[in-house]
Amino acid sequence: MEKLRTVDDWAAYYRHEFGLPATERGGFVMLPITSRACVMHLPTDRARAVRDLMESHEIRVPMLARQIRWSFLAYPDRRPDPEVVEMLGRIDIDIPGVGSAVMLPTGMGRWNREGCNWVVPPERDGLLPPLSSVINAALLAGGARE
Repeated sequence: MEKLRTVDDWAAYYRHEFGLPATERGGFVMLPITSRACVMHLPTDRARAVRDLMESHEIRVPMLARQIRWSFLAYPDRRPDPEVVEMLGRIDIDIPGVGSAVMLPTGMGRWNREGCNWVVPPERDGLLPPLSSVINAALLAGGARE
């Protein structure tokens, strides 16, 4: 990793090492939302609960942390029904659509220029969990509060 100096180097690293369709855009490494990779943004407290729930079921989910939100990477096995999207919106969970993108860090440590870091980094040749599993965990993690 010490040889990774440019944004293009990092985009190539994410593609080669983790199979993520990362690209360079505007001087940043971006993960476009496609039919192969998507993201779900959650408030930090709920994200921690979802992470714990997923880990208790031995499901590993790559996660990025930002100041007040975390982003879970997933495989878009299906688009949630409109009712589910509305329910997620009420609890401040967002699933950006195809054509949008999420910024990836140019470093594996906590401090980098993008202001985000990997809570759980992707794994080499690791499969992303299905989006439906991450959605179910997010809804379960809320318990009776909602």
